[in-house]
Amino acid sequence: MGLVAATTLFSPVAMAASGPGDLTGYGLAFVCLFIFTIAYLAVIFEEKLHLRKSKPMLLASGIIWALISALVTAEGLPTETIEQAVMHDLEEYAALLLFLLVAMTYVNVLEERGVFNALRVWLVGQGFSYRQLFWVTGTLAFFISPVADNLTTALVMGAVIMSVGKDEPRFAVPALINVVVAANAGGAFSPFGDITTLMVWQAGKVEFFGFFALFLPSVVNYLVPALLMTPAIPNHRPEPITSKFRMKKGAKGMSLLFLVTIGLAVTFEKVFHLPPFLGMITGLSLLMFYTWLLKLRTGGYVLAHREAHLRKYGRLDTFEKISHAEWDTLFFFFGVMFAVGGLSYLGYLQLLSVNMYGEYGPFITNVAAGIMSAVIDNIPVMFAILDMSPEMDQFQWLLITLTAGVGGSLLSVGSAAGVALMGVSKGQYTFMSHLRWSWAVLLGFIASIGVHWLVNG
Repeated sequence: MGLVAATTLFSPVAMAASGPGDLTGYGLAFVCLFIFTIAYLAVIFEEKLHLRKSKPMLLASGIIWALISALVTAEGLPTETIEQAVMHDLEEYAALLLFLLVAMTYVNVLEERGVFNALRVWLVGQGFSYRQLFWVTGTLAFFISPVADNLTTALVMGAVIMSVGKDEPRFAVPALINVVVAANAGGAFSPFGDITTLMVWQAGKVEFFGFFALFLPSVVNYLVPALLMTPAIPNHRPEPITSKFRMKKGAKGMSLLFLVTIGLAVTFEKVFHLPPFLGMITGLSLLMFYTWLLKLRTGGYVLAHREAHLRKYGRLDTFEKISHAEWDTLFFFFGVMFAVGGLSYLGYLQLLSVNMYGEYGPFITNVAAGIMSAVIDNIPVMFAILDMSPEMDQFQWLLITLTAGVGGSLLSVGSAAGVALMGVSKGQYTFMSHLRWSWAVLLGFIASIGVHWLVNG
């Protein structure tokens, strides 16, 4: 996770539509803040409650705006600003939704074509030692996540690690932590690597190529804990895997189209001065035409050969892959954006901006926000800061992008990558096992901030 505004984001700056003034002192405003807190606690304990994170946030967002409407009406304040604020949040969400929907569709298509499985089988079959595999999976996670997003990258590399190290916890646990750190660090220097970087880019706070200034800090963030964990990794070789795996028809072409689609998003933003999601949608249309041509070439429309065709080529249906997008995540973003937007309308974010950015300055606040993202998901943290829109230069916007992106690595529950690997590790990678190495991750976090200060300050 982590991947992901129409008219307001078409112009460079995304700011929340202003409310009628400071409403934070009203009783209903306190109720809204309480509802948001309860909803987010439910998100944090998602695994314990067995409750998908979208459900409490969607409910909270609807209740918050209903209470806001009741408050504004009761106080005789202008109600026109409510519709403006809601439509503003809708415009922001629409742009993010369309962008992420295309990216998720491509990831699902590539997974169905066997691209990620082929990578996994190849890696496991190379006969690396545990220590070599620790560095190979971490390095690949670092360089794949800027394109494929940190969640998908962590799941692919996690599958490799569990395939080869399920009986060697001395390797599996540090290697999974390493992948979480690497995926989050790699996602921090690319607009496509994490939802927070995508939000900062689409808000116009940092230009597309400006994010690459975070490359060296991200490298340091990954290398420091990896070097500290390496001595704990056993150096003998696991049993080699000799099984072969062949990708399905069209896998290479679809992989190339994914890169073309990313290029189109950049081109639409840099050359045509249009929002990046238009480039992504254009790339999705290319995928649709490609699957159509592939069906024609392979006889996919001949009913008499349907079963044989499916066995050999798989199901070539782009719309089906769209339906398999991570809708829980997409609806969670909706709930977060509208709930945080409601708190901003009431004046809470402006109050927080004055108290934090005004009292302590942007540097301390941005570092603190990064540490906070280890407990609270970095999406609402970044969205709240974008809603505050404090006056900051590019160095500070890059700093909050870095800290929010890599701060989630401090705890296993701090990022989508960590949460996902806890789910697939069969109890080996846990909150406590990650916590035992959090000191090393923290040193990497501090070192990356220092490098950012030296290189970009």
